[in-house]
Amino acid sequence: MFDVDWMGLLTREVLRERTPALIAEACAWAVGLSDRPHLRLRAGVPQPSGPTLGERAAGGLPLSSDDDGRLDLGDAVPGSFQDALNALAPDGTVHAERFDDEVLVPFVHATCVTAAERARTDRPAAWAELADDVGEDAGDLAAVVRAGEWEAPLRIAAEHLVLAALGAQPLLEVETEGLPLSLVRAAETATRAAVPVPEVPAPDDGLAGALFLARAALEASGCTVPVPPTEADLLLAALADTGLEPDELPTVLPHLPVEESTITRITATLSDG
Repeated sequence: MFDVDWMGLLTREVLRERTPALIAEACAWAVGLSDRPHLRLRAGVPQPSGPTLGERAAGGLPLSSDDDGRLDLGDAVPGSFQDALNALAPDGTVHAERFDDEVLVPFVHATCVTAAERARTDRPAAWAELADDVGEDAGDLAAVVRAGEWEAPLRIAAEHLVLAALGAQPLLEVETEGLPLSLVRAAETATRAAVPVPEVPAPDDGLAGALFLARAALEASGCTVPVPPTEADLLLAALADTGLEPDELPTVLPHLPVEESTITRITATLSDG
């Protein structure tokens, strides 16, 4: 085992610093949750029971069921944010699964990369040794984070922070708190969508295999399209997972729906390595 405890502690320290931002993102994500239908399993298929989650929450009625929800989210206060997280979603999972994918995963990844940037700046020798221990290039922060495996335990810690702050709060109050940031996020999404996706040149036949892998990685990454600079590290990590070599990326990226500034940022990251 590699002695990487100091980095694990640093990721937790950065998470604590970013807790207000995490809570704000959770509240913003909750906006609109009350408008979703309340579902019950009938013959194994989620079916609307009639009212929305918000209508049940306003009446103090439970939104989830101990039989259908996650055990770790059980015993929730009826009508609370935690209760809504454990409510059935149309695909048969619970809303907490979407919360994990859309809030916790990207937030924790960004937190770990922030911690890695701090470690590289404040403890360059220790960071270089750590990168060597996990078998990654010290300049590829996302790769070192991925190899260090700090994200999984940090997601658990992040979930606990959210539930401690918001779990027992009424769903409608959490939504009200998150409305301002939700409007900002919606405006950012609309702005990105209004930016025309530049035409990408047809790739050479020799790039076909690499481009196939890159497109699959982009689709699996969950990145916004076209990919903005803020998600450059997330895209780079997804591309690296496919086994693409760093020298292949500059030739592949222009053929993907990626903003020019994102390509610049990824290229700079690769050059630093």
